[in-house]
Amino acid sequence: MPRVVVNVMPKPEILDPQGKAVTGALKRLGFQGLSVRQGKRFEVEVEGEVTDEVLAEIGRAAEMLLANTVIESFDVVAD
Repeated sequence: MPRVVVNVMPKPEILDPQGKAVTGALKRLGFQGLSVRQGKRFEVEVEGEVTDEVLAEIGRAAEMLLANTVIESFDVVAD
């Protein structure tokens, strides 16, 4: 079954406390020069072919439900 991925990330101007916590933990573990922003990944299984219309429909679903578009951005990618 075809799969489409929706990646949701905090907008750059939004603070990311979870990402900061992970970045700090990595530094304490000896990993230097890394910076983390934490987001969400949704894998959507599609019945039938992944068309431009299907991608647009998943984009509408992401905008309405999967992402809070006030503070998050998203992208839709055919996997």
